Amino acid sequence: MKHAMKSPFGPGIRMRNLGWILLIVAPLFLAAIPAKAAEATTADAADAQELVSKARPTFQSVVRDPNMAWFRDHLKEAKGIFIVPQLLKGAFFVGGSGGSGVFLVRDEKSGEWSEPAFFTLGSASFGLQFGAESSEVVLMVLTQRGVESMLTSTLKLGADASVAIGPVGGKVEGATANLSADIISFARSKGLFAGVSLDGAVIAERKDLNSAYYGKDVRVLDILVNRKVSNAQSAELRATVGEAAAGK
Repeated sequence: MKHAMKSPFGPGIRMRNLGWILLIVAPLFLAAIPAKAAEATTADAADAQELVSKARPTFQSVVRDPNMAWFRDHLKEAKGIFIVPQLLKGAFFVGGSGGSGVFLVRDEKSGEWSEPAFFTLGSASFGLQFGAESSEVVLMVLTQRGVESMLTSTLKLGADASVAIGPVGGKVEGATANLSADIISFARSKGLFAGVSLDGAVIAERKDLNSAYYGKDVRVLDILVNRKVSNAQSAELRATVGEAAAGK
């Protein structure tokens, strides 16, 4: 009966070889982890700045539209503005819509607007206007309850804060009843503004973008209320919102 040839390398040698391999490979693997994290942070920071850059013309288009007289007239009463430059059909999950945006809060004493905090807006129920695949959405927050709801990590519109469709067009005399809602919603698709129902939609904090934009882990409360962080790249957006709210 033939015997199998034994390896000249015993178990001890094989284990030592494995140990050397681990000593060589492990540092390379561990070094790759912070590199990947840095890449992700850089990408998130770029995404955050792109949102801020797009939010400004989105807001301006609402203010300048001749059919948005109600929005302009009541902007001075707004406690917060949430701007979603692009709400995409099917982006939240199958059959729904979703997009990311920035939220700014007005200081009650100074009238100055906060740095932007980043959130997502998603729903399975509301349709985009005029059969479009994407829309611009702006939410006007009119009450303290609405602002406080946005300070949580997740809120559901219609449950945590009431929401109403914003009046659009010249005949808005009877629209003052909307002031009883915490949040008023407006949307534009294919160049036209219209009210959009967001009842049941979910707004959730984008911790990744908030951290990347301000260079450290930060709470929404510290961005919007305590104002412990800043980013010079938001200056134009804040100025645009401030001037419009002041009627300039």
